[in-house]
Amino acid sequence: MAKPATVKKTAETVSATSTVASQDAAQPFREALVGLLPHLRAFARGLCGQAERADDLVQEAVLRAWTSRDSFKPGTNFKAWVFTITRNNFLNELRRYRRETQLDDGVAETMLVTAADQEDALHMNDLQRALDRLPPERREALLLIGASGFSYEEAAQVCGVAIGTMKSRVARGRAQLGLLLNEGASSPAE
Repeated sequence: MAKPATVKKTAETVSATSTVASQDAAQPFREALVGLLPHLRAFARGLCGQAERADDLVQEAVLRAWTSRDSFKPGTNFKAWVFTITRNNFLNELRRYRRETQLDDGVAETMLVTAADQEDALHMNDLQRALDRLPPERREALLLIGASGFSYEEAAQVCGVAIGTMKSRVARGRAQLGLLLNEGASSPAE
């Protein structure tokens, strides 16, 4: 029969060995997840329209992906899996905060201390406002295809729709976005 001290030391050794082994196994997953962070942030920023909420959304999605890493099936599309988690978190957040009111654009403009003096920033603001006016499905499709570099098949998988539906959303979204941007360009400056 083994002495209690020997059994305890053996259990500690096995526990330490399994912890090191599990950390080694998680390293590729961790590296892939860290590599996606800029893309996730851009996608979340496009969905939310606010940097702070996007950062929170990405943080929550990464946390959920990490805790669910055992459910990821190697050989499947990791990027689509993580983007699906991000999208689902965003949709859950929308349901949760449905009654929350947003800051009025007029009030937000009066709070600005100085006007932006870089033309690129103005164009990005115009694009963000136009994107915000698109229906959520079209905005999401454009962000996945145009900004995140997904193929139509991958984007359809992330959204859980048919490829044809995704192509239609992108085409209609691009057309509507073009109209909104032209409408903004032709309106008189304030």
